[in-house]
Amino acid sequence: MVQSLNVAALSSLGKLVRNPSLLVPHLVVRDIRSINFPVLKAAGIKVMVFDKDNTVTAPYVDTVHPPFQSSWTECKEEFGANNVVIVSNSAGTLDDVGHEKAKKVEDALGVSVYRHDMKKPAGGELLAAHYGCPAPLIAVVGDRLFTDIVYGNACGMMTIYATQIVTEKGDNPFAAMIRRLEHPLLRWLQIRGVQPPEHQAFQKWKASDFML
Repeated sequence: MVQSLNVAALSSLGKLVRNPSLLVPHLVVRDIRSINFPVLKAAGIKVMVFDKDNTVTAPYVDTVHPPFQSSWTECKEEFGANNVVIVSNSAGTLDDVGHEKAKKVEDALGVSVYRHDMKKPAGGELLAAHYGCPAPLIAVVGDRLFTDIVYGNACGMMTIYATQIVTEKGDNPFAAMIRRLEHPLLRWLQIRGVQPPEHQAFQKWKASDFML
C-alpha cells in the first residue's frame, strides 16, 4: 500500500520551530523489549498506542516482528488487548481503501487499528476522545520524532521513542530518509537542554523506572 503525502507533518514544521520540546520524547528505548509495561501501568497509564511499521512489525508487514513477540504479548496481558491500539499512517487511514489493511493487521496482532482521517502528528486529541481516556493516561510508542513523538507530545501523552528499527527494507523511502536525520536532531536538542513537555508520571517516577 502506497502512502499519500503527509500534509499534517509538513504543516507542523512552524510549530516545531517555535516549540522544539514537542520533538523530545519522555523515554528513549532501543525497541519495545526495553519497555517496562508493569511500571507504566503502575504509573497510571491506561492505554498503549503503538505505531506499526518499524515499531511492532517490519514495514508493511502485518505480523509482529518475531523477536518482539514476547514483549507484545506481555503488553496485551498487562493492559488488556482492548487498551492496546495501533495508530499507523498507512493502515486505517484514507490510503487504506475499505480499511482492508487495518482488518488484516487486527487479525494478525490481536488489537484494534484506529481509523483516522488525519495522519500523525495531527489528531492525537481525537484518539483520546475516541477511547474516553485523558491524554496523560495514554502512552504512545513509535520510531519517528516528527510523526509519533509530536503526535503524543502535542496533546499531553507520554511519549516513547524506539530508536532501533526492524529494517529499512521495503520502507517508505522518504520516511527512511527523514528518520536518519531525526537521530542527530534529537541529540542536538538534548545537548542544548531541550526537555520534553511535562508529564504527571515523572512527578513520582524516573525515566529509568520505565525501562528494562
